[in-house]
Amino acid sequence: MQQDEVAARVRQVIDATGVSAREFARRIVIDPSKLSRSLNGTRRFTAAELARIADIGGVDVGRLIGTTAGTADDATPGAASGTTGSAAGGPAATPSTVRAPSPSRPPSPSPEGGRPLQIVRETVRLIAERGFHAVRVADIAAACHTSTAAIHYHFPGRDELLEAAVRWCMDEDTRRRAEATAGTRHAGDELRLLIDLQTPRTEQQRRQWCVWLDLWAEAARSTTVGRLHVEYYRQWRGTVADVIHRGIEQGVFRPVDADSTALALTALIDGLASQVLATEPGRPGTGAQAMHDALISHVDAGLTAPVTD
Repeated sequence: MQQDEVAARVRQVIDATGVSAREFARRIVIDPSKLSRSLNGTRRFTAAELARIADIGGVDVGRLIGTTAGTADDATPGAASGTTGSAAGGPAATPSTVRAPSPSRPPSPSPEGGRPLQIVRETVRLIAERGFHAVRVADIAAACHTSTAAIHYHFPGRDELLEAAVRWCMDEDTRRRAEATAGTRHAGDELRLLIDLQTPRTEQQRRQWCVWLDLWAEAARSTTVGRLHVEYYRQWRGTVADVIHRGIEQGVFRPVDADSTALALTALIDGLASQVLATEPGRPGTGAQAMHDALISHVDAGLTAPVTD
């Protein structure tokens, strides 16, 4: 099997979806640069990536690899040689060894966004509730109303699931920030919007922060997650620094070093948020409103330019 033939078939799937390669990478939960290298022939698609591509594209894995037709959700433990792995992570098969699962039973309806995104969303939800190391593949399968074999078919091991969960959280956080600040011209207003988004007032926001705290711990031990963590914070601090730069140009912020100010502000957000999460809602301690007030006071005292007549 020629890798350029697989890449050509994947390109056809991407074209048929009508989205950009970057958006398609988001849907199959991989680094866009990995997808680009695979399409250009400098990297091989993994078996799990091909399974996710087939799911999102609504095609048979067999069509992508040029063998027997089948569907991802029909996966059984022996459907692909080496693709199922174990809960702790197993060796992934090369695409040439992937065999499509038996078509003896009809595939279950594909969930919104496709099976891979459903798996990642449920993984993130369970991490928020229990912590990553307390979440079993069987728990994720039950939440998705599918089998553990189907989970392993898309994500062979826990490492792949964790990486996908981190990447999905990064993308969702970036998307929410972009939507919330779209059309905002005043840099002071935009910075306050960013602070509002980072303040864990709602149960959903608290869950998101719980996930981040768990992922921070994993980033300290995992090279892959650590790289994603560094990249996310580079982007996040860059966003804050850009707002501060514009605020200086608009005259609403003092002429400070934008990069160091962004570093200090984002670190303060993280530290205060961890204290909020350690305090039960309604109990004495650092609450969401206290965190918000402290951040606004920090901005006003060190950044906001004095009003002149």
